[in-house]
Amino acid sequence: MTTAVPHPASTIRDRLGDRVVVFVGLMGAGKTAIGRKVAQALQLPFVDSDHEIETVSRMTVPELFERYGEPEFRALEQRVIERLLREGPRVVSTGGGAFMNAQTREAIAEHGISIWLKADLDLLMERVAKKQNRPLLKNADPRGIMAKLMADRYPVYALADVMVETRDAKRELITDEALQALGHHLERLAMSDETRATS
Repeated sequence: MTTAVPHPASTIRDRLGDRVVVFVGLMGAGKTAIGRKVAQALQLPFVDSDHEIETVSRMTVPELFERYGEPEFRALEQRVIERLLREGPRVVSTGGGAFMNAQTREAIAEHGISIWLKADLDLLMERVAKKQNRPLLKNADPRGIMAKLMADRYPVYALADVMVETRDAKRELITDEALQALGHHLERLAMSDETRATS
């Protein structure tokens, strides 16, 4: 873990410009909790894409899964996220499967900075056990399902711009580490832009 001083929020906001900060990762990783705190630190609006989907569809995510199936849900999810990305600087937390969609990943790469909150299996299971609204875990072996999701999705989540290890620590600490990692990434982008401009 790096011990560098976190970047001031104002510097991050300036460098972010019109881009959107997008949190990706598995259910239970803390995308909404950390995303909301990062948004507060940056004084930007926060949107949970699952909540936005429920608002536009007037159905809960489990109801959408049950009535229309996962492919239809993913198509709606893609449209909602692409709209959020076009609505200017903000922080967005996405559902666990959103980043698996190649078109969604391209849209995020074009309009945003993606942050993967990486968590281990024990932490994820401890957190998701508290909620019964996880359609993909309605199974006799939820731990086995989660382990398979990790195996399938972690190589794709690794394509995100930034990775932050989340763990059983205070949200404020994970938030600071996310801001620090975001600040370093934006600094690298700014330096590479300057190098290109002068070469």
